[in-house]
Amino acid sequence: MPERSLAIVIVSYNVRADLDRCLRGLAAATRPGPTTITVVDNQSSDGTLAWLRTAWPTVQALDAGGNLGFARANNLGIRATSSEFVLLLNPDTEVPPGALQTLVDALAADDTAAIAGPRLVDAADRPELSFGPMIGPWAEFTQRRLVRAYDADAAWAVARVARETSRPGPRDWVSGACLLARRADLEAVGLLDERYFMYTEDVDLCAAIRARHRRVLFVPAATVRHLRGRSGASAPAATERRRRESHVAFYRKHHPLWAPLLVWWLQRRGIDVR
Repeated sequence: MPERSLAIVIVSYNVRADLDRCLRGLAAATRPGPTTITVVDNQSSDGTLAWLRTAWPTVQALDAGGNLGFARANNLGIRATSSEFVLLLNPDTEVPPGALQTLVDALAADDTAAIAGPRLVDAADRPELSFGPMIGPWAEFTQRRLVRAYDADAAWAVARVARETSRPGPRDWVSGACLLARRADLEAVGLLDERYFMYTEDVDLCAAIRARHRRVLFVPAATVRHLRGRSGASAPAATERRRRESHVAFYRKHHPLWAPLLVWWLQRRGIDVR
């Protein structure tokens, strides 16, 4: 089996403890071939860059020069690397031994596929619904209903999520918390769309990939732990505003007829979006 080069790109923002845990996990992980790790720091105030250069000298540490957001910072990291495969990885993840190898092998084995995502679980090993149908009014309604019922431990939702997260195959999108892609396909769609500061850029990327008749795979045989939302916990109001801005930007791009209604609905709820 030929070696497959892999570039792991991690965007950090004031998450030094989580980043250290993530890097320790990667250091112990089984590699599919020549692997590089690049951390793009969005001008953290916790000394992340200086610490990285001392504690992790083999990691390429890039100063974004400001808080560029998720999409722009990831693009900076992708352009600073060269590899057959690129893994976008959140710092609040833990990658167990074997997961990277399994994920890369699954994508490499399917010539029709451009992206693959693993099964994500939380700190208690509870599966996360880390994929779904293309974002739209009805899809959002049904997905949110399922997630709320799952969070409330409704038996039907727990059973459905367990079933869905054990079934491999194509999906409309997989989570950007841990997303493996072929570099050639990323470059063909122009990388991540930088109009999204954070949130929905992963769904948008997968939509661009599928528009080229390439597939997005969910690979439950690879499991990664995701300790959600650490980077946004210090500024919840700003994080929510960014999420809503990306939500509106997504509708303006993909569902322009629905976008004014979404803006009206958000404003009626006291959320200032334009």
